Amino acid sequence: MQLATKRAFISGSTQGIGYSIAKALLREGVSVVINGRVEGRVESAVRKLRSEVPGATVSGLAADFRDPAEVQHLLSSLKGIDILVNNVGLFEVKPFGEISDDDWGRYFDVNVMSGVRLSRAILPKMIDAGWGRIIFIGSESGVNIPADMTHYGVTKAGQLALSNGLAKLTRGTGVTVNTILGGPTYSDGVAETIEHIAKTQQLATSELKAVIIGGNQTSLLERFIDPEEIANLAVFLASPLSSATNGAAVRADGGVLTSML
Repeated sequence: MQLATKRAFISGSTQGIGYSIAKALLREGVSVVINGRVEGRVESAVRKLRSEVPGATVSGLAADFRDPAEVQHLLSSLKGIDILVNNVGLFEVKPFGEISDDDWGRYFDVNVMSGVRLSRAILPKMIDAGWGRIIFIGSESGVNIPADMTHYGVTKAGQLALSNGLAKLTRGTGVTVNTILGGPTYSDGVAETIEHIAKTQQLATSELKAVIIGGNQTSLLERFIDPEEIANLAVFLASPLSSATNGAAVRADGGVLTSML
């Protein structure tokens, strides 16, 4: 994928989709910096990646994207980033009437402002260098807003708008900005949620997974997406081979969205 000389930073990457993207990029010879909120978990993920990808160049930086001061400290440590993956995000099922102003602020700060702050620092340097890739890990929920996760869907819609707007700043350069529209993915966070619900309802986890996907009448995949399937698309968008894809929302949603475009 012509990525062996590149350096990447992936926010929220100690587990789930972010971790899978880190591993996939490492396998392509990319030097990767991962991120999580807790130093111990970051160090553990770094060790795990080194064991899974022998010879990999991987390091980690801890920062909580709810805290602008921690983000600024993180940014001061990031040098020479060719690939930025804005992956960090919050999600939860919650009735609209119970979503407080603080909830809205927290979701906006992590799901949208994390990408604003990282891109604001890194995009100009990519443009000056004449090459770069920014990838937002979005969701089909940003297009089809869920009634029981309105705050999540709204912030994912804002992320889509941010990505599209940033792409317009790259006109005539070797830099691209794109979003991956993921569908229902069995990430660590989703797995924990489903296992908790299954235990509460005295169901087998596999049974509840089938019920959830079975209730989604538009899924063409008819199963949860594996994080590695999202990572495969991320590697392509990060590579020089994707040079004609810019300002796009590229779907890896398992056919959940019913629109043709």
